[in-house]
Amino acid sequence: MANKVRIALVGCGGISGAHMHGYRDLAEKGILDFEFVATCDVNRNAAETRANEAAQLQDGRKPTVYEDVNELLANEPDVEAVDICALHRVHHDLAVAALNAGKHVIIEKPLGVTMKACALILEAARRNNRILAVAENYRRSAGQRATNWALNKGVIGAPRILVYIDYGEHLGPWGWRDSKVDAGAGWVLDGGVHYTDMFLYHLGEAKEVYAHVRSFDPHRYRKPDTKQDPIPVNVEDSALAIVTVESGAVVQWSSVRAAPGQRFNKHLIYGEEGSLDYGGNFTARGKDEAINLQDEFQKSLSADQRERFFPAGITNTIAQELWEFGKSLRDDSFTPETDGVVGMKAMAICMGVFESAWINAPVDLREVEACRINGYQADIDRELGILDANWNVWA
Repeated sequence: MANKVRIALVGCGGISGAHMHGYRDLAEKGILDFEFVATCDVNRNAAETRANEAAQLQDGRKPTVYEDVNELLANEPDVEAVDICALHRVHHDLAVAALNAGKHVIIEKPLGVTMKACALILEAARRNNRILAVAENYRRSAGQRATNWALNKGVIGAPRILVYIDYGEHLGPWGWRDSKVDAGAGWVLDGGVHYTDMFLYHLGEAKEVYAHVRSFDPHRYRKPDTKQDPIPVNVEDSALAIVTVESGAVVQWSSVRAAPGQRFNKHLIYGEEGSLDYGGNFTARGKDEAINLQDEFQKSLSADQRERFFPAGITNTIAQELWEFGKSLRDDSFTPETDGVVGMKAMAICMGVFESAWINAPVDLREVEACRINGYQADIDRELGILDANWNVWA
């Protein structure tokens, strides 16, 4: 891309390092379609670190470092796009400010800390006619692509049940992610939004959630091996949910981080004629041995499809999503695969889990998306002042 997208990186903590690695991979392949103009973080040292890393990708030209996003937006009118990698509670503040300033946005998952926060972002993108992408990378792996290809090809017939089960234990502290108002929830949202995006990718629209949520361990420990030096947490550690899909398929989703002893993990899609796992392995009805379909999937790709999925042969899923975002700003034939609405729908399944547990009944996901069911989320919205918006525009 001759005319590179002038971009600012906002939020320079942990996940931004993965983004910088993605940009580095694009640079090494000669397809870095971005020019870094600025970095921004309330921790100036973090912003300086990312600025120095960016300088290495553009012949030593160091981006300007900021500690305040509004100052960045006021001083850098030539910035076209913003890559947001901040903690969940400020996603909506940063994204709305950037979109209102006329910038395109790619934002780390989840889209917002609550559904009302998501609505604020979606409305700002619509009102300003800006591109909004959610950095949702799991679906982009070669295994997920092969699984989705096999499903669309009808290898297992009509999908019936998707089983997504993870049991294990996590007792160590996790910083701001242990706070409901900062993170929105625990792993059911933080990691879970990746999983719900894959439910949508493989099975299509979800319509209802029924769930039980628990906090079996209300403390994390600075010394987890001996359960010493406790830290109180107010997010869940366990959820068991049934998600029904418009197609008639059902998802059995169990996410438990309070299960000491033997770990148990299973990710499978069962259909009329067999099963597929998330690595593209197909087991036919009546057979014991799985057949890996990744080679067949790769051979099926046209040159255009291969470039779209794996530009210049890149398998780094974060690099792929960043490349796609850049292309979408310059090529009208490209749109972000996981745009704001897709990100909102994945978020709604996660929040549907908590809202169902809140009322101990199934919830309609259209009602969750429209912010008409928000008992679990209400205290977060109050704390952050998320009270007024046009919630029904996306209903």
